[in-house]
Amino acid sequence: MALLRPHLHRFLSNTLRHSAYPSADSGGGLVVYPTYGHHRCSAIAIDAPSSLTGVTPIRWGYTSVQGFRDEMEDDIVIRSDALDSFSYAAVFDGHAGSSSVKFLRDELYKECIGALQAGSLLNGGDFTAIKEALIKAFESVDRNLLKWLEANGGEEDESGSTATVMFIRNDVSFIAHIGDSCAVLSRSGQIEELTDSHRPYGSSKAAIQEVKRIKEAGGWIVNGRICGDIAVSRAFGDIRFKTKKDEMLKKGVDEGRWTEKFVSRIEFKGDMVVATPDIFQVPLTSDVEFIILASDGLWDYMKSSDVVSYVRDQLRKHGNVQLACESLAQVALDRRSQDNISIIIADLGRTEWKNLPAQRQNVVVELVQAAATIGLVTVGIWMSSHLS
Repeated sequence: MALLRPHLHRFLSNTLRHSAYPSADSGGGLVVYPTYGHHRCSAIAIDAPSSLTGVTPIRWGYTSVQGFRDEMEDDIVIRSDALDSFSYAAVFDGHAGSSSVKFLRDELYKECIGALQAGSLLNGGDFTAIKEALIKAFESVDRNLLKWLEANGGEEDESGSTATVMFIRNDVSFIAHIGDSCAVLSRSGQIEELTDSHRPYGSSKAAIQEVKRIKEAGGWIVNGRICGDIAVSRAFGDIRFKTKKDEMLKKGVDEGRWTEKFVSRIEFKGDMVVATPDIFQVPLTSDVEFIILASDGLWDYMKSSDVVSYVRDQLRKHGNVQLACESLAQVALDRRSQDNISIIIADLGRTEWKNLPAQRQNVVVELVQAAATIGLVTVGIWMSSHLS
């Protein structure tokens, strides 16, 4: 057979080892748990049930790829059990190990179910109550995770995880988000970014707020990293930035990362990394086509506008949301993504993709691009003639 690109050969040769599987709970709801493993997790698209009469069910596509990393620290979960008319979808992006992600895949869902009163708060539509419930659930799970990490791994387990969670019905979605994964929406082909990355660098409003919060807590930023260490400012776990801050300072002195004098001036007034989520309510009007949740292994290598355009183009060609999801992950690999890549696509099922006309670039943009190309060629010819 023809030689494959090295990373693609590694990707394909392990596909069958860890495949995802959909299953149903005793109540008949959808439960998707990709087998947590070494290389890739994906499965066929699943229709989530809808309580709205005459409304097309949501079609799911999902995949998780290890990429060039030595360990798979991402995970994805999709469930429709115990939430009445809503479905739950979550992307977890772990760091410093996978133990926090393994804890969260079950525990976060359980805590959210309890806080949301099995979906009754979601159906009630009181956004203030929903927001308070989800913040309470996230922070409670984080406290439980920190206790679990200390009991099971002690100071050796410094793992953590971001989470982008969506509760979705055909007419509305609620998103709870911590970290640097991202959720985007396609509205008739127009991109809408639904979340902000929690990273302590850059000039965005979210970044400035995170830097301010970290400094007020007694922390500091070095090259866009908290204490020169971690690049994400909201996450589950990360015990050294929460309940083990003093131990973290002592370890830094022992390793020569900073001096005793420097440490003597540090006074912590709060946690530098927090698990308090941003909560968003997103009305899903008739022009909303699909929502994408994905880890930063995708977004760091593709612009959100390019992602939406690519998915629309794929769906226009074959209408299969699962194939579109897997193809998108491959594009990120081809662009040399160095991270794990996890993607969930929720197609609301409203668009007749095969009947959708192909997107045409703005004529003005095309003319400008053509003029720029001609100008560059002309300059090149002129320079060649004068330098020869």
